[in-house]
Amino acid sequence: MGFAYAKDSVILGLEKSMTSFFKGAVSALALSCGFAAMAAPAHAYTLMDMIRGHRERTPIINPANPGEFGEMPAMPLPKVSGPRYYTYKPDAMRFVNIAKFAEPTVTGAIASASGEAAMGPVVVERQFLAEAKVRADVNVAKALEAYYGSSKNPFVWLTGAEINDRAKAAMSFLSGVGSVGLDPADYTVDLPAVDPSNPDPAARDRALTQFELQLSSKVLAYVQDTVRGRIDPNKISGYHDFRRKQVNLGPVLKLARMSPDIGAYLTSRTPDGPQFAALKEELDKLKAETAGDEPITISLDRLLRPGDSSPEVANIVKAIGKHASEALKAQHAATLAAYSGGFVYSPELVSLVESFQKEHNLKPDGVIGQATVRIMTGGDSNASKIDKLTVAMEQARWLPEDLGSRYVFINQPAFMVYYHNDNKEQLSMRVVVGQKSNQTYFFQDEIETVEFNPFWGVPQSIIINEMLPKLRADPNYLDRLGYEVAINGHAVPSSSVDWYGSTSNVSVRQPPSGDNALGELKILFPNSHAIYMHDTPSKSFFKRDMRALSHGCVRLADPRAMAAAVLNTSVADVARQIAAGQNKAVSVPQKIPVYVSYFTAWPNKDGVVEYFDDVYGRDAYVEKAFETTTKARDAQI
Repeated sequence: MGFAYAKDSVILGLEKSMTSFFKGAVSALALSCGFAAMAAPAHAYTLMDMIRGHRERTPIINPANPGEFGEMPAMPLPKVSGPRYYTYKPDAMRFVNIAKFAEPTVTGAIASASGEAAMGPVVVERQFLAEAKVRADVNVAKALEAYYGSSKNPFVWLTGAEINDRAKAAMSFLSGVGSVGLDPADYTVDLPAVDPSNPDPAARDRALTQFELQLSSKVLAYVQDTVRGRIDPNKISGYHDFRRKQVNLGPVLKLARMSPDIGAYLTSRTPDGPQFAALKEELDKLKAETAGDEPITISLDRLLRPGDSSPEVANIVKAIGKHASEALKAQHAATLAAYSGGFVYSPELVSLVESFQKEHNLKPDGVIGQATVRIMTGGDSNASKIDKLTVAMEQARWLPEDLGSRYVFINQPAFMVYYHNDNKEQLSMRVVVGQKSNQTYFFQDEIETVEFNPFWGVPQSIIINEMLPKLRADPNYLDRLGYEVAINGHAVPSSSVDWYGSTSNVSVRQPPSGDNALGELKILFPNSHAIYMHDTPSKSFFKRDMRALSHGCVRLADPRAMAAAVLNTSVADVARQIAAGQNKAVSVPQKIPVYVSYFTAWPNKDGVVEYFDDVYGRDAYVEKAFETTTKARDAQI
């Protein structure tokens, strides 16, 4: 008894003397773990618990009554948040440095051989460039300063004291850039207000040099925009990850001046890859369509199943006749011809609908719900489609103009992946992408490795957001599930980890097995987002039309076929590697570009543009960035 009393007295003294120390230590730990924003630290376990043999409860001093001890209140669980969307900030603008143009040059009277002044043609004095005020993107401003800073470079858009035909052709071209998904308002130039009756040459020259510089700035801006896009994708959100293209603007004005056809030259700078060309053609077609094209509407308040009756059956058949491919209509020509307007959803019509669903990557079950109705009715209004095309053309500029002869293309809104080889699509399949709270990124990379019978290294976000609550309730949770746990690389039992502390040095992985989260294989393209393609035991997800269901990685419906494609081998060989049961990484023979993309409008292998739901709502952020950019360019102060 005496020993126990003495022990408790020592412990009590230690508690009182070390309380402030542990408060500071715990706060420092919280900060070092990235949880500085938490209301209280997650760690509720101290040295005193260790001495007393406690794990979950700690005697603490009540701040309201220092002599009273109580239990530590429940602490909030830490959370790992994903990337966020930003308020878009447009590219920096500045006034062109007019001091560089101040060098006076004599361009008016020309001295004759006899020493007498002979009047030459009327020309604009360069010295008035120094008075022009033009605000431009930093890259454009530098190009203007480089060109006009040299007296050797003549005006591009003026001949004598007149606006030349080249200028008029350039202005006409810029007024029509809506056809390539840009906004003509970004490139508008007003004609100079020159009064022919005003004999003041200085006033004339000021107006004309202002026009010269402004038109050059708009031409340069167009060239830069049409090559790399109007906006910087990395300023939209943390989910966008691109190295922005650098456009060499140095030779543009010289080439524009020397070109016999300025329109042809500017057209040559626009992307001309097959995908961009298909988007442009679709945009032209939609803009040319008459407003009198009556849309087909289908009003269903419930699912329409085989054998049901509905007055909307007539509109369903009509919609398929309008929006299905010619091949599908030829295949079901007899059914379409025999239909007489009845209400019964007959077996023949079910077969027709199933073919339509399959053609549009929907579940071909013949059950007509809202996803099928949306495709049947054209999906979007023309105005909505034009908006999607405009965004798609902008985003296409972020990617290489030529995607390559061999590449993998993942389109998240379509929930599909496509393998191209020898400049044609050779394989496609359904995918599952990140749910809205765990969105898949938009970036490009290169496929390097296929790993068979993979381990699943559990990301910290899943450990903290999903596993930690279970582990605090049951520290043996991971041991029971067969996961491997390590601290600083040393294997430990799950039950030995202090799950109330930091997990930054704790790693968790799931060994290869039949229920491994990555299934039989994963296809790696190393990136900072830890995103890759992989198999999954959750096969039922691929039957759904909306497949934004993962933690961010891309799950493949037929992973063996994709692995065989990128490894340039057979599916049988892939099956043998898996059957061996060993964890094994195999390098692809040649690195393959992979585009983890996000397009709500994109052409299929036949060049027909398809439209998809904006599952993450990203198009709205791009459109807002368009508006912000145009406003910034309009501002002259």
